[in-house]
Amino acid sequence: MNQSVKTPKPKNPQKVKEAITLGKKLSKTPDITKVSVATQMFELIHDEDRETISKAFMEGANLTEKGSMTYYYNCRRKFRQSQK
Repeated sequence: MNQSVKTPKPKNPQKVKEAITLGKKLSKTPDITKVSVATQMFELIHDEDRETISKAFMEGANLTEKGSMTYYYNCRRKFRQSQK
């Protein structure tokens, strides 16, 4: 069985790049939490699919694969609540 991992195609690659750059920049800031970094990244790319956002979190906020998914779900929940 061939289970090739398909790379997600971002809807807006420029926005995703921006979010990753923002994440890397914020991660260097002392006293900023990964939650805060991920939240700010999520606000930029919230309309992307889960895999794209997860990969961006891994790259920009320096999260593990499992961590990025946890942050994704938490950010999505917070974002949806703020939209109500």
